[in-house]
Amino acid sequence: MFSKTLIGIVIAACTLVSPVLARTPAPTGAQVYFITPSDGQVVSSPVTVKFGLKGMGVAPAGIEKSGTGHHHLLIDVDKPVLDKPLPSDAKHKHFGGGQTETVIELAPGQHTLQLILGDQIHVPHEPPVVSEKITITVR
Repeated sequence: MFSKTLIGIVIAACTLVSPVLARTPAPTGAQVYFITPSDGQVVSSPVTVKFGLKGMGVAPAGIEKSGTGHHHLLIDVDKPVLDKPLPSDAKHKHFGGGQTETVIELAPGQHTLQLILGDQIHVPHEPPVVSEKITITVR
C-alpha cells in the first residue's frame, strides 16, 4: 500500500511534468452516486456519507486495473479541472484506500456534496464518472 506522502509526491510530480495527462477510459454507463445522505436531507454533524458505484469496481490509488477507480468527495466546490490529478484539501477529500464511506464534520448550514471517481493517480476518467451534486442542510 502506498503512503499518503508517496501518493502526494506522485501527484505533484505528475502535475509538474505534464500539465495534461492521458485519462483512463471509464466503462460505458458507469455511475457514482450517494447512498446517503440524499439530496435535500437535513442532517446532524458529523455526517455519514456512503458512496455507491455502478458499472465499475473500486481499487486503491496506485493500483492500475481496468474498469476501476477510487472515490473523491467534493464539498462546497464546483467540479475541478478533469485532465489533472484532483486536488487534496479540506474541500476535496481523497479515498485512495478504496473506502466507500466516511464521516465528515460540517458546520451548521447548507452544503453541497459531489462524488467523482479518479484513476490510480487521482485523474478523473474519460468520460468523467461524476455524481449529481446534492445539497444537504446541517442543523
